[in-house]
Amino acid sequence: MSKYSKSKGIQRSDNIDNGYLEQRQLRRSANWILLWALGVGSVISGDFSGWNFGLGAGGFGGLAIATLLMAVMYICMVYSIAELSAALPHAGGFYSFTRTAFGKLGGFVCGISIVVEYVLGPAVVVFFIGSYLNTIFPSIPVPIWWFLFYTVFVYINIRGVGVMLKAGLVITAIAVAVLTIFFIAVVFSGKFQHELLFNIPPQQGSSIWLPKGWVGVFQALPYAMWFYLAIEHLPLAAEEAHDTARDIPKALIWSMVTLVTLSLFVLVLNTGVGGGAAAISGSAAPLADGFKAIFGDSKVTTILTILTLFGLIASFHSTIYSYGRILFSLSRSGYIPRWISITSKTHTPAIALILGAVVGLASTATIQFAGKTIGAMLLNMTVFGAVISYIIVMSSYIKLKLTCPNLRRPYQSPLGIWGAALGIVLSFLALFSCFSNPGYRPGVLGVAIFLGVMTLYFLFYSRKKLVAKAPEEENALLIRALQDIE
Repeated sequence: MSKYSKSKGIQRSDNIDNGYLEQRQLRRSANWILLWALGVGSVISGDFSGWNFGLGAGGFGGLAIATLLMAVMYICMVYSIAELSAALPHAGGFYSFTRTAFGKLGGFVCGISIVVEYVLGPAVVVFFIGSYLNTIFPSIPVPIWWFLFYTVFVYINIRGVGVMLKAGLVITAIAVAVLTIFFIAVVFSGKFQHELLFNIPPQQGSSIWLPKGWVGVFQALPYAMWFYLAIEHLPLAAEEAHDTARDIPKALIWSMVTLVTLSLFVLVLNTGVGGGAAAISGSAAPLADGFKAIFGDSKVTTILTILTLFGLIASFHSTIYSYGRILFSLSRSGYIPRWISITSKTHTPAIALILGAVVGLASTATIQFAGKTIGAMLLNMTVFGAVISYIIVMSSYIKLKLTCPNLRRPYQSPLGIWGAALGIVLSFLALFSCFSNPGYRPGVLGVAIFLGVMTLYFLFYSRKKLVAKAPEEENALLIRALQDIE
């Protein structure tokens, strides 16, 4: 039987049996080094593919400026969520922060936005994996690679978080090593040419530094985000970290330091070899093209191209983990159907992991069938969902700072409210940039429509099915009650 009660505007749902949460248990298996690998691994594919479309949008100078702006935005966000993760250590991540700050509707909208990001993110990456493998095995249809990689890595994630994180550490370490080899090879090969950075012909009235003008900087923002997008996944591991208040902030900060360093080297060195910005801007496998420019069509190039897959695999592997956790958390709290959050014998959300894979595969296949530019289309859709969640979560940070000054915060952001405010401004800039390319607007509008439909689903149905005993809900209700007392 369902039982609801209302107190000072808070609606509760307690229609669960005693075994409900026992069927939805996660296991603590992660130290900060494994979490660092999860953070870097979630993002590092952005150094292997996707970022280069920004060269076509804004030229080297436009993408360089866009990258610096987005690095600032992510630094602001990372410090904000590091503080929130230590204060509100739940598997819901962004959703749990905004649920506490803005109530059920705010939490749901943010949660569904990051579902879009986390489910479409692996779909983008698996497309690029297929593109890389197609350069080596052109006779094998690319969709076969999509299906194979989803099957293998969903299975690894289901096997257990300990197995998943240790595999992620190895894969991420190899990916970083491949990038380092590329950097060294470019520097010592003598193949780097400064003028290749600026070989995109400028439009009338523009310079070779900004061949598409300042509009190009704006249009390059979604691709610059690809260098850093998904670092925000780390708070989802809050219930699986050994010491959440210490390990999550430390892993977030060191992951960001690593990613900023790698992005700057990739942007300059990968653009300055081979055909330069003009050629790299349209490549589905820019790092493979970079190795080919240095070593030619040799066995060394083939081996290194195969190794570049580890960068893509690292992100694919990690983002599968992430969509499994956010679907698990939203389901455990009743925002989406509860059966999605039932965990397996290995304490992993197997149903959520499989469901996300099915949706991701369907999205990639649908866009290919429609004849669109799959990688760039999915990338813009992913970025759109992400920046909505960034705006909401940094607003949550500011609100909780102002309304809950006594909330225990084991870690505090050195940038404080002003850092979060700057991050919000830059996030709005990135949000509007998603609409700047008419060719990608149908995908972005599709995401907006999906968010609208899901909001109606919440307002008319799932808000009456919430589980007050779920950690995110219980914590939010407690903080709300304390605010009422004060």
